[in-house]
Amino acid sequence: MTTRSSSTLRQIPAGIWVLGFVSMLMDISSEMIHSLLPMFMVSTLGASASAVGLIEGLAESTALIVKVFSGALSDYLGKRKRLAVFGYALGALSKPLFALAPTIGIVLTARLLDRVGKGVRGAPRDALVADIAPPHLRGAAFGLSQSIDTVGAFLGPLLAVGLMLLWANDFRAVFGVAVVPGLMAVALLLFGLREPKHHQAEKRTNPIRRENLKRLGPPYWWVVGIGAVFTLARFSEAFLVLRAQQGGIAVALVPLVMVAMNLIYALSAYPFGKLSDRMSHTKLLALGLAVLIAADVVLATSDQWWVVLAGVALWGVHMGITQGLLATMVADTTPADLRGTAYGFFNLVSGAAMLVASVVAGLLWDRLGASVTFYAGATFCLLALAGLAWQPVARAAKA
Repeated sequence: MTTRSSSTLRQIPAGIWVLGFVSMLMDISSEMIHSLLPMFMVSTLGASASAVGLIEGLAESTALIVKVFSGALSDYLGKRKRLAVFGYALGALSKPLFALAPTIGIVLTARLLDRVGKGVRGAPRDALVADIAPPHLRGAAFGLSQSIDTVGAFLGPLLAVGLMLLWANDFRAVFGVAVVPGLMAVALLLFGLREPKHHQAEKRTNPIRRENLKRLGPPYWWVVGIGAVFTLARFSEAFLVLRAQQGGIAVALVPLVMVAMNLIYALSAYPFGKLSDRMSHTKLLALGLAVLIAADVVLATSDQWWVVLAGVALWGVHMGITQGLLATMVADTTPADLRGTAYGFFNLVSGAAMLVASVVAGLLWDRLGASVTFYAGATFCLLALAGLAWQPVARAAKA
């Protein structure tokens, strides 16, 4: 098993590793801020949980909506790296605004700029992974990319915890430091990745014209629909942070819940990515939903730190099972020259679902409490499971 695993890793092209480390550095930058931001908004700026949900929903959905246009543009130009570099640069340069923000309005502006950057780079980056990876290793490549990426998602909160303890809970100082790994990510992508050559048609056409969109068939749109329901079931992770805070954990230590989640995510993404190259995607999705239901139920039952930690760990396993898998399924069900557009539309629909999910989660939290919020997430998981059970084109999702 170990020999097979190391052999698979050696076959994965260097560009996949570079893209993974670029994402890791940007995630360190982003998570240093995001792991503290809900508490900063509530405790320092006086925001409500509803406001946190609205800001998170607007920010994340903005990123996903922008991906439509950046993905289509990368298909039209036949160039993906330039758009990715611009998106990473915008994300890095938005970070100082968080340190300077005197009001919720400035935080919202910073989050929107940061997420626009993520939107610009997201679809071209995913399409680059699909372009670079050999088809028989696509699941492993996406899993590896997610694993490396997610290392940043737990190193970021760890750095945030250390600096908060060192600097006596100075949110703004920690936010200021976050710009450094962001700029490092931009430099690595700019100088460390050579984009593969694309076969470009003599006459370029708009990827989102009707005749091109018709080439995205029912198996692809089924993946889009399932991805949207997944997003409804998995609202913003800001609510995991707020749940941990309810249990009386010291403010400086609350980001450790995100460390735990992302550590589990990083450890599980590559093994499940490899597994997706050899087994039914639909069965893996069902397993991911079952794990998320368990996470929601655990988080709904208690705010004691050990219960929250168990729920967060299950949440991380769910992410490891599903996130690379859904990206692989998009690649498997679309033509190579429309991959950027396909990732863009996938994320547009997921963006709308994220906005709805985060706003509803915030309202439920304020009016009915945390437990109802997580039980609602479990209910959406059951709806997604029903979709997996009866959808006849589910089997077509795996090429």
